[in-house]
Amino acid sequence: MTNLDVHTAPAPADLGDDLASLRGDCARMAPHWAAPAPVAALPVPPSHIHGVSVPVSSARLLDAMSDYGD
Repeated sequence: MTNLDVHTAPAPADLGDDLASLRGDCARMAPHWAAPAPVAALPVPPSHIHGVSVPVSSARLLDAMSDYGD
């Protein structure tokens, strides 16, 4: 037997293109999403940091950026 009953999702009533409607949508969805508990990062002693290498192209890029070297 074939089921001919087709269900389609209703069209959204208001798509709203402004920031206020987006913030309202987010506020309505917030209770549906649970955030994981924050995990405190433990400090790592410098003696455990070894074998870090930076590619020459990345070092040159950072050296050329005023926020990182001037």
